[in-house]
Amino acid sequence: MNGVLPSPDEPDHRLASLRRQVSDLHQELVRYGLVVWTAGNVSARVPGADLFVIKPSGVDYDRLTPDSMIVCDLDGTVVEGGLAPSSDTAAHAYVYRHLPEVGGVVHTHSTYASAWAARGEAVPCVLTAMADEFGAEIPVGPFALIGDDSIGRGVVETLRGHRSAAVLMRNHGVFALGKDARAAVKAAVMCEDVARTVHISRQLGEPLTIDRSHIDRLHDRHQNVYGQPASSAE
Repeated sequence: MNGVLPSPDEPDHRLASLRRQVSDLHQELVRYGLVVWTAGNVSARVPGADLFVIKPSGVDYDRLTPDSMIVCDLDGTVVEGGLAPSSDTAAHAYVYRHLPEVGGVVHTHSTYASAWAARGEAVPCVLTAMADEFGAEIPVGPFALIGDDSIGRGVVETLRGHRSAAVLMRNHGVFALGKDARAAVKAAVMCEDVARTVHISRQLGEPLTIDRSHIDRLHDRHQNVYGQPASSAE
């Protein structure tokens, strides 16, 4: 549909619900302590259109509403909304252009994950919860300045072909991806949780490794067996 807003009478029209979902998910970042002040952002791809919804730049979290969310095309150009979009819009747009399977992107400066990013060090996969969620270490992406699509390029180059749903951009923070915005927020929450736990473990000594075959089995089970069957969840 190339940047055209979906018509309200289209069966797959979800723009209003996506605005609400993206607005609500920003409160999850606050709830889990992943952001301070106005930093951080969530975006969601609009199904059936080359568009995504993202938060406005520099607006307090408690002032975010569905109506304040910004709709952009996949070049990062504002299509709908009266405020300037997030300063990370170009990075989100680059991810959506180059990873069509991604439906949600989250950026945070969460404390422990950002501490690993400041060291330029990947978080090793030494926890079963990490194997479940990420299936690998959480890798480090290159240093990139904000303002254009350089960060997005680093995210895509690092995560393309990697099982992790999150990347630590060096000296910066976390970018997490998902099939939708909720999945991306979950990845950001889990990234901070395991970054904190592994950091604490290293204060006690060197964490024990998990055999790669066990990581593979844990990840496969979590992705394909864990939770309720689709018919039960409906």
